[in-house]
Amino acid sequence: MTITQGDDLLTNILHQRRQKLASLINFPVILWSGRSIPRNYPALTYPFRASSHFLYFAGLPLENAAIRLESGKLELFLDDAPASSTLWHGEMPKRAEIAALIGADAAFPMAELKARSTNAATIAIQDSWTQLQQREILDRPLAPPKSPTGIDLELTKAIISLRLSHDAASLAELRQAAAVTVEAHKAGMVATRNAQIEAGVRAAMESVIISKNMTYAYPSIVTVHGEVLHSEHYHNSLQTGDLLLADVGAETSTGWAADVTRTWPVSGKFSPTQRAIYDVVLAAHDACIDKISPGVEYQDIHLLAARIMAEGLVDLGILRGNVEDLVDMDAHALFFVHGIGHLIGLDVHDMEDLGDLAGYEEGRTRSSRFGLGFLRLNRVLRPGMLVSIEPGFYQVPAILNHPENRAKYEDFVNWEELENFADVRGIRIEDDILVLDEGREVLTGKLPTTAPEIEELVAVNT
Repeated sequence: MTITQGDDLLTNILHQRRQKLASLINFPVILWSGRSIPRNYPALTYPFRASSHFLYFAGLPLENAAIRLESGKLELFLDDAPASSTLWHGEMPKRAEIAALIGADAAFPMAELKARSTNAATIAIQDSWTQLQQREILDRPLAPPKSPTGIDLELTKAIISLRLSHDAASLAELRQAAAVTVEAHKAGMVATRNAQIEAGVRAAMESVIISKNMTYAYPSIVTVHGEVLHSEHYHNSLQTGDLLLADVGAETSTGWAADVTRTWPVSGKFSPTQRAIYDVVLAAHDACIDKISPGVEYQDIHLLAARIMAEGLVDLGILRGNVEDLVDMDAHALFFVHGIGHLIGLDVHDMEDLGDLAGYEEGRTRSSRFGLGFLRLNRVLRPGMLVSIEPGFYQVPAILNHPENRAKYEDFVNWEELENFADVRGIRIEDDILVLDEGREVLTGKLPTTAPEIEELVAVNT
């Protein structure tokens, strides 16, 4: 690990965050960072990613570490690297150096954590080894992070309230991630005409991210099968007439993420049917962004997207009927199958390890409706929130060909007309939107969205 951040800046930021936490709870807290997971032998591990809750208060992606927070003070628990590790990993900063950088009030070896763990709250870590350590040190069972109890639930609610709105330091990181993500998408568009398979475009995009000493915030989606929402295969060839959907985002070295999707024609030119659907999705995208403002219900933004999508599909002859009725019966969800977006922060789907405790206002539960059940965020928007807006159109065979859907929507879908749009497997347009005191800011707004602009970027290398 290399320490490069400015001491005073990082120390002040972390001090402010733990003071805010202390104003919300009156008991000690221990947060673990987690550890690397071996792939097939101990020295060969998957890339390490520290727990986001740890990162928020510790600031650095320390491995096998813990912090204890109480009354605004922070204690760091971390073992110094053994001398033998220098051969393999080089000189590592000592515990005292790291403690000074993050403004710790004290620092101890991990062996001393047990003695300081009485009556401490925590959030369960994802990896099983660290969860076992948490249970042993706290000497009690731990509930999953989505369903904590007692003081763990109080801690979870306090952290959610802090992380829902970003401070100036986190926004600076998020802006960096957004800028690099925009650059990566432009590189992908330019690379498309010379790429043979999806992997060639993926490589161009991820190389930009890696060259900025960042990593990708989630497994990149770069696919001609846009109807597969989380495709992680990159072997398909790029053919004239294909649309390429790229959902790729950068993550800074301290864990702050961006999340952007664009869809473009491999040939550099949308077909008439592709352009028609693209413009419907874009209309929903633009209208939803325009609606973002403090005090607005995020679910209302989702329903706005649903109405615009339904109206556009009626105009194209794909759906039949009154727009409001179609949305009420979830006919739009045959094609717009997910929610309009989610929180973005230290995780690309921020705090989703906490489930709907983070995504939903207290007292709200997920709808059982086909058109609302996948909504990840159901809160009133407030200043400092960063959310994605990502409407889409997908022709998912398992949904469109399901007997129950065929029967229910028989009179509301023009199945013959839909066949004319067979060259549109999936289209998604996604940006990252910051809620301001008044209105909003599109952090990823430097990446074009209109069809002519997209075609121009793809055609740069023709």
